Amino acid sequence: MTITNDWKWPHFTKQEMQCQCGCGAAQMDPAFMDRLEELRKAFGKPMSISSGYRCAAHNLAVAHTGISGPHTTGHAVDIRITSPDAWQLLKLAVGLGFTGIGVSQQGPHASRFLHLDDLTAPAYPRPWVGSY
Repeated sequence: MTITNDWKWPHFTKQEMQCQCGCGAAQMDPAFMDRLEELRKAFGKPMSISSGYRCAAHNLAVAHTGISGPHTTGHAVDIRITSPDAWQLLKLAVGLGFTGIGVSQQGPHASRFLHLDDLTAPAYPRPWVGSY
């Protein structure tokens, strides 16, 4: 995995991709970020990231995937989005080669999101669609 300190994705800030535990890590994979940037351009609207990179300790605290979940690889994000926009984004994501899709569209609108990743088998069974 190649990680870069340069930030070249105009529609996303390094700060929004940083681990939310306060450690400041934002080790996003450049190829994943290129794909995410392409998705944003195709979508044509802002995409609010609710979770980007997660360090192993933070992922262990907040996810059932433990210390090695998709967010710890730099190949995953959660995007705050609802209803018609979620449907549109989901269709575009599949077309652009995202292989992991998680859907959370229940509860308050502010907490709804889509998880997107581009992980590959055999480490992670792919393609994959799940719900939260």
